[in-house]
Amino acid sequence: MDQLQQLKQMTTVVADTGDIDAIRQFQPVDATTNPSLLLKAAQDPKYAGLLQEARDWAVQANTSQQTALERMTDRFGILIGREITQLIPGRISTEVDARLSFDTAATVSKAHQLIEQYEALGIGRERVLIKIASTWEGIEAGRHLEREGINCNLTLLFSFAQAQACADAGIFLISPFVGRILDWHKQRQPDADFSFDNDPGVQSVSRIYRYYKTHDYSTVVMGASFRNIGEIQALAGCDRLTISPALMQALADDKTDLTQRLKSNMDSQDSKKTLQESAFRWAMNEDCMAQDKLAEGIRNFAADQVKLEQLLSQAR
Repeated sequence: MDQLQQLKQMTTVVADTGDIDAIRQFQPVDATTNPSLLLKAAQDPKYAGLLQEARDWAVQANTSQQTALERMTDRFGILIGREITQLIPGRISTEVDARLSFDTAATVSKAHQLIEQYEALGIGRERVLIKIASTWEGIEAGRHLEREGINCNLTLLFSFAQAQACADAGIFLISPFVGRILDWHKQRQPDADFSFDNDPGVQSVSRIYRYYKTHDYSTVVMGASFRNIGEIQALAGCDRLTISPALMQALADDKTDLTQRLKSNMDSQDSKKTLQESAFRWAMNEDCMAQDKLAEGIRNFAADQVKLEQLLSQAR
């Protein structure tokens, strides 16, 4: 078997793309999208019909221009999600507008709107994960939604403190970012050896995985944001890994044996700890990498959300 086939025997493989053709090719269990991936899909002529469908649906209501644009972008993401759910047996992750990352109530309200639209299309909430940035406000929104039976994917997760808070909140799934952590460290230490187990992103996800398993948290760990297949190989055995089509192809081209690196019986050196808001914010303040990458990720997703709105406003 190739390494992608081997990986699927030890880890749930998730497609990190809005490209329906790639999902059809690699047959993942789940799929994730974000504003950047949706923007890329919106620029592909094969999705022109969905763009127009989103615009037509949004303008039917008598709303302000800004609300109509928000409705269009939400609808486009949901229409992409609808297409993807027809190809996968599992869940689609749909992201809340990054500009709501510091507003708990607005995040909960947006999640309700997304779920209502999915259910109106015949897609039950059990097929959907609401993606929310792992700010304190986002985690609290996730806590509220999980109690309502709306499962969440807490994304832009870079620190152990974020992972601790998500587990305490009963979040269904977290997406700790591997490659962006590596990017931060490589920028500051360009000559360092960050291969395989030396990769700080790999180390972060491995630590979180061991902590969750040792202390019996049910929150799923889904490594994300990979820069190379070495990072994926080093995390083989993680609950889930969300992988871009290019890296899934690289794994499919590799016929060597893949070793399972993470196992549920691994012990953690970290004692169980519940973080209150002040402790969470202090831990984030002390982690320059996590603070930098979280803020950067929110800014970039918000910028791509605006670009998507602009593109949708011009659809004809």
